[in-house]
Amino acid sequence: MSPAPKSARSAPSASENQAVSVDGRTLKLSRLEKVLYPDAGTTKAQVLDYYARIAPLLLPLLAGRPVTRLRWPDGTSSTPFFEKNVPSHVPEWLRTVVLPTPGSSRDKETLRFPLIEDTAGLIWAANLAALELHVPQWQVGPRGGVHEPDRLVIDLDPGAPASLAECAAVALLLKDRLAADGLAAVPVTSGSKGLQLYVPLQADQSAGVVQSYARSLAETMAAEHGDLVVAKMAKALRPGKVLLDWSQNNPAKTTICPYSLRGRAMPWVAAPRSWSELTEPGLAQLTAAEVLDRVSSLGDLAAELIAPSASRFRLPF
Repeated sequence: MSPAPKSARSAPSASENQAVSVDGRTLKLSRLEKVLYPDAGTTKAQVLDYYARIAPLLLPLLAGRPVTRLRWPDGTSSTPFFEKNVPSHVPEWLRTVVLPTPGSSRDKETLRFPLIEDTAGLIWAANLAALELHVPQWQVGPRGGVHEPDRLVIDLDPGAPASLAECAAVALLLKDRLAADGLAAVPVTSGSKGLQLYVPLQADQSAGVVQSYARSLAETMAAEHGDLVVAKMAKALRPGKVLLDWSQNNPAKTTICPYSLRGRAMPWVAAPRSWSELTEPGLAQLTAAEVLDRVSSLGDLAAELIAPSASRFRLPF
């Protein structure tokens, strides 16, 4: 793998099971030689290495957020499964939170989610082949109370033959629209097909207000740029256009966390980008190795998302 930030730790690269100490916790790592990305030949050991090295940037974005994991124990050529509840063998030291989940797939009113807030927790999840880490736009407090959203997210999803290039063009239009409302966003190429825009918010407006603003924004963009943008999920409307999925701001939904790997053919990452990159031809999704290289030279392009409250925005609602 490529050079990582100096503060990061590297996971073992040996091709056998190991017991390692991370943050003073002993973790038993298994099947390190298992290839999790067959098209790229990327092994579990390399996945663990990426997560260990990106931890200083990823952990602040996970902090206080219940994590839904998407797991590929047999690699990305197999069928994954979502996991919200912690497994029965969860380590005692891993902080968890019980939250209401009405209408969950398991017909339970509550589930016990993990909170991944240190490198040991991150490596624990990665060792279970939890390649993707999905989080809500809100945090929980020290006693498990749910706070109001501290981020707004707009998910830009291209309908073929539209691609990442069309998403970038729409994102630049959104940048100007947000600026007119006194807001600024961080662009993140999703590691899949499209990208997301995140606006860091002061956590003093309700989820309903945030979702209403996101919906209004998407519908206005669709009305003004109907050749490029759609705000409704109906498949018949989407070919050749970019869906602005405002519904990701529903407090029951989660979005891929910036710096998380994705379970695609290649080890692509939900990668924070600069706005200038979105104007460049040939914009593409980034692999884990490329992200680590960029961090070494560019620093943390998602730093605004963990800014103190005074530097965050309020919606004009």
